[in-house]
Amino acid sequence: MVAAIWYKDEKMSTSSHQVCLLLGSNIAPEHNLPLAVTLLQRQVTVLKASSVWESASVDCCYPDYLNMALAVATSLTEVELKHQILRPLEAQMGRVRTEDKNASRTIDIDIILYDDQEYDPDLWLHAHRAIPVSQLFPDHRSESGLRLADVAQQLAISRGITLREDISISLA
Repeated sequence: MVAAIWYKDEKMSTSSHQVCLLLGSNIAPEHNLPLAVTLLQRQVTVLKASSVWESASVDCCYPDYLNMALAVATSLTEVELKHQILRPLEAQMGRVRTEDKNASRTIDIDIILYDDQEYDPDLWLHAHRAIPVSQLFPDHRSESGLRLADVAQQLAISRGITLREDISISLA
């Protein structure tokens, strides 16, 4: 179950879906993460942002990534959100998709949670996913009952990840 951390917003309607997005970049990430948030705010209601975190690429051959999570509200279905907003925004920002799923990218935006449904099983395996999402949804639980904040804390200890306090994301 997703913790109830959503905030009332005049733009939210009763038909809004509550979504957690994970954003990542390792090509000019200090520029591209804030830009992606600005562009997203034009199309969805951004409710809250996590801190920005730096970690090594899953594949050792690429530059470090910056990652963050956003809590958003939208009236779109998950498929509509992905194909009408997220993929076009990635393309607009120069994202090139290749067969290498770990390749460098200007921006990557993934749906992690949609309403109460989890869309990313890797959330529980990688610090760069679990830590930012746990800042917004600490009480989200796995099917086995594990609390996301607890798993994120363990991943932070065992994997290299650094809080980037020098990067601030402003929400409109």
